[in-house]
Parts: sequence; structure tokens; C-alpha cells
Amino acid sequence: MKKFFALILLVTTAYTAAFAQSNYVTEHFTKKDVYITMRDGVKLFTSIYTPKDASKTNKYPIMMQRTCYSIAPYGETKYPGSLGPSKYMMQEGYIFVYQDVRGRYKSEGTWTNMTPVIDNKKSKKDVDEGSDTYDTIDWLVKNAVGNNGRVGQWGISYPGFYTAAGILSNHPALKASSPQAPISDFFFDDFHHNGALLESYFFTYPVFGVQKTDTTSKAWYGAQNIKTGTRDGYQFLLDMGPLKNADKYYKDNFFWQETINHPNYDEFWQKRGLPKHYGKVKPAVMFVGGWYDAEDLTGPLALYKTIGKSDANAYNTIVMGPFGHGRWSRETGHTMHSNVYFGDSIATFYQTKIEQKFFNHFLKGNGDKNSGLPNAYMYNTGKKEWTTFDKWPSPAATHLKMYLSADGKLANTQPTGTGSTSFVSDPLKPVPYTEDNTTTMGFTPHNYMSEDQRFAGRRTDVLVFQTDVLTDDVTLGGEIMANLKVATTGTDADFFVKLIDVYPPDEQNNPYVPNKNIILSNYQQMVRSEIMPARFRNGFEKAVPMVANQKTDVNFRLQDVLHTFKKGHRIMVQVQSTAFPLFARNPQKFVENPYKADEADYIKATHTVFADSFIDVEVLK
Repeated sequence: MKKFFALILLVTTAYTAAFAQSNYVTEHFTKKDVYITMRDGVKLFTSIYTPKDASKTNKYPIMMQRTCYSIAPYGETKYPGSLGPSKYMMQEGYIFVYQDVRGRYKSEGTWTNMTPVIDNKKSKKDVDEGSDTYDTIDWLVKNAVGNNGRVGQWGISYPGFYTAAGILSNHPALKASSPQAPISDFFFDDFHHNGALLESYFFTYPVFGVQKTDTTSKAWYGAQNIKTGTRDGYQFLLDMGPLKNADKYYKDNFFWQETINHPNYDEFWQKRGLPKHYGKVKPAVMFVGGWYDAEDLTGPLALYKTIGKSDANAYNTIVMGPFGHGRWSRETGHTMHSNVYFGDSIATFYQTKIEQKFFNHFLKGNGDKNSGLPNAYMYNTGKKEWTTFDKWPSPAATHLKMYLSADGKLANTQPTGTGSTSFVSDPLKPVPYTEDNTTTMGFTPHNYMSEDQRFAGRRTDVLVFQTDVLTDDVTLGGEIMANLKVATTGTDADFFVKLIDVYPPDEQNNPYVPNKNIILSNYQQMVRSEIMPARFRNGFEKAVPMVANQKTDVNFRLQDVLHTFKKGHRIMVQVQSTAFPLFARNPQKFVENPYKADEADYIKATHTVFADSFIDVEVLK
């Protein structure tokens, strides 16, 4: 596991050093390390990379990233391989600034996950990421040599959260902000989905739940490494048993303890959510995400829509590409996700035609709203091409209900009668979320978002509904709502819904399929999925048990989609109750805190899905 945690630093650093350009950086930039004092006296370590030709007459805008993942390499004589979001931005000419946030690495202060926002600050002691961003920008525009008074901010994943929170700084010099794969709310994104815990994140808690004792340039959380004795995460976590047994590893991990002691959407989680804090937005904003981002797919969509409602006049845009988590930051040549090929050099297109254009306009150009970019740059993952929209979701979309018929059909009309389909869910034999066991011990899951679902659909504890072979293309573009009518013999249950593109029998493998044992003939490509604990069907603040054998509505939203199901394909929906160890197992016997359930609470239950259940999708003509 020591190699694993070393890899974390390598991967996160790669987001800002995606290309090896070491000679370019040392030849063109001068590095300066400083401590910037925040309003409460805490000093944050900051590295500033200034073009060597910057002067009072030759000025550059500032591009800033704030991160909890280290701004290595440390020392004014040590330079990274690359700077900025891309090599194109680096060569364009900017002052690049990197900062360790509070309580991380060489910065002072105490580390807090998803720092709560303080809207009405009454004293210098009231600090959050917005105030730290403000104080940092204020120091930079006054002290950084050769800056033109304009600042941009970007970051991916957790740095994306700091970027999104930085919008709330309202500093007049912050002109452009691009939160990329930002976490918006830990109860609905990243560590939870609709309050269901991602047990696949189990091995990440040392990174986020151990306080350092002093400023440091090295990782300090390795003491909590777990000796698993296996490379099979499914088996290790299943053998661990109930989540309460994790205290064996994480008794002193503050973030794990916070998580298991707050199973509902209480004040602890609520005050860490970003969306409710946006009002008028000053900088131009471009959210960026990947349709196959297994970590932070919800964030960019949720925050884009939030600002759209809170400030209709804001420059508020979104980009969603055919990428996994952060993969738009580095070019792979042939753009793949799992076994699906989307085209060549798509990351380069994004970096040069979208990202670079955005920042150049607002930090070097006239900065008006006529940037030449659309409101929404969205990649159609079925047609495998970019599509632009004036607004997302498109007002031109029409709603379609797809009913889960008892005969296994996915029907456009509500079935007559009161049919239903049932399955037995056994938490001791949960449905795997992937066939690739090599991915079950990683930092977070990645490939499952587009993986073949035949392995699941052929189990008896997974329900399958599909259309006939499509005679025309069908484009789903917009929001998805699952409206389930269900019953259970237990008193609690999770429902995991998957939207799937079924390829035709004559589908040929693309040239870049990584595994020679994969066949795309009849491939069942996951397009979208989401889980919903029935305990939260009436609201996330308070869990409510189900009444055994009583028909009950469980309604929830899946993340948005833009995917054309082509003529000759089928649309499939799968419904199951476990997807392990992606999500922690529901005991299926209601307990107030499922994270502290006993082994005896994990029971078999028969779940029934009634035929008047439907998936509400938006269709684009």
C-alpha cells in the first residue's frame, strides 16, 4: 500500500504537469516561494512561476490553483515538468501560482474536508475557502511582479472544489474561473451518492482523515496504510463484514469517524454543500466534467444549474466530454474509456479550442460575454461528436416515459394490469460492480462507468428491461428521473438503476480494445447509473423504514446524459440492490445508523418492482 499512496501524489500532480516540458519551464519561468498571510494570521505556502520577460511594461495575467494534494516540487531551485492546465496554456504566457490549502503540506492551519462556507463573516476569525482565495488574490495582484491585475483559477477534483468555492470570494480581480470535476456536496457526490456510501473509497480515508503535526513537504498519512494480504478488493471488503468492523483500521481517522457518525443529511453535511451559497457571480465561469467521471460527475452539472438559477445574467457555461475523471487534462491520442473508443485527440481539442480560448478571452482579451464559446459544449457519447447548446438541458427536449414491464420489455406506454417482477437480494452475496478485480483496490473506481454489464444482467438478482431493436436513432439529452414503484419483504433496501446501450450482434471490436478477451458483439455499455437508499425516499435529513410488503414510491434523479442510441441497438435498463464494493451493502433490516449495523442485521429480502415503474428521460430530435 505504500506504493499506492505514493501513486496518489503522482497522479494528482499529473493534473498540473500533464506533459513533460522540464526544459521549457526552467528556461522560461522564474520560481519564487512565499508565505501569504490570511486575515486570521494563518500563513499559506505559495509557489509563483513568473515568465522571465515579465516587467512593469510587459505584464501577464495570473493563473492560480489551490490544492490539498501538494504543490511539489518544493524549493525555488526545483521546477515541475509543466505548468498550468495544459502545455498550450503554459506556452501562451501566464504567471502560474500554486498554493497548499490550510492544514496541508507546507501551509499552516487545520485541515477541514469541504470547508464550510461562512456567508456572513463578522470577524477576521471567520475564514473559509472564499476568504482564503480573496486574501491570496489580493496579495498577488499587489505583489506578484509583472501581473496585469487579472486572475484566473482552475483545478480538477478537490482543486475543482477550491476553484468553485473561490468564486464566492468575489474578489474584483478574479475574472475567470473553471471548476473542473468539482465536488459540490459530499452527500451526493464523491464519497456518497444520494447518501449511499461509496465503500470503494475505503482505501482513501488516510489521505483525508489524518492531521499533520507540522508543515511538511512529504506525505504524513502513510501510518494508516492497510495490510490487506490480497489484491481483490471485493473479497477483502466482504470479509471485513459490517462497516463497524472498519474501526480496526480507522478508529483514529477523523474523517472516517465523521462519516459513520453522520449517516443522514444533517448539519454536518449540509454546511459542506456549495450550491446554496451562490448568488450574484462576478467572474466568468466554465464548469468542466466527464460523462464517465466515476468520482465527480454530479458536481459540474449541479453547480452549473445552480448558478443558472441564482444569477441568470452571469457568464456561466459548461463542458462535458467523453472522459473519465480529469482525463481531459492529458492527451492519450486514442480517446478511450474502458473498452469504448470515442476518437482521437479529443483532449487536445478541448485544451486548445475551449479551455485556452476561455481563459485568453477573459484574462488577455476584452473580457466581454462574447467569448465565441457556446453556453454548453457537450459531447454526444453515442454519435461520438461534440454538440453545442444555448442552454442545458435544452428547452427543445421532450419527455418520454419508459416503463419497466413485467415481461422484461422497456415500453413507451404504461402496461395494463398490475404486473411486477421480483428478485432475492442477499447482502452476503452482493452483485459486483465490475468484472475487473484489478480495479477494486484503487484510490477510487474509474472504468465501470462504461463497462460491459452482461456479467450483472445474467444474475438472478438483477432485473433486465429492454426495448426491441431500434429502427431509428434515439438521442437522450438532458435529465433522467427514475420513478420506481417497489416493495420489499425487509424494512430497508437500496435500488441501483443502470441505463445501458446494447450493441448489435455484428458489432466489431474497435482497434484499441485493451483486453483481447473482450467482444463488442452484444456489448452492454453502461451509459448512466445511480443508487437510491429507500430510507431517504421522503427526504435525506431523516431516514424512514419501509413497511414490509407495501407498495412504495422511490423516486430519484440520475445524472444527465447526452447519448444517441443508434439504429440497430437496444436501450436497456437494469435494476438491482447491490453493486459491491462500489457502494456499501444495505443491511435490508432498517437500523438508524447502517454504518453501525450488526452482522445479524444483514438479511436476505425479496424486492418487487411493479410494472407501472418508469424512467423519465428527455429526448432530442
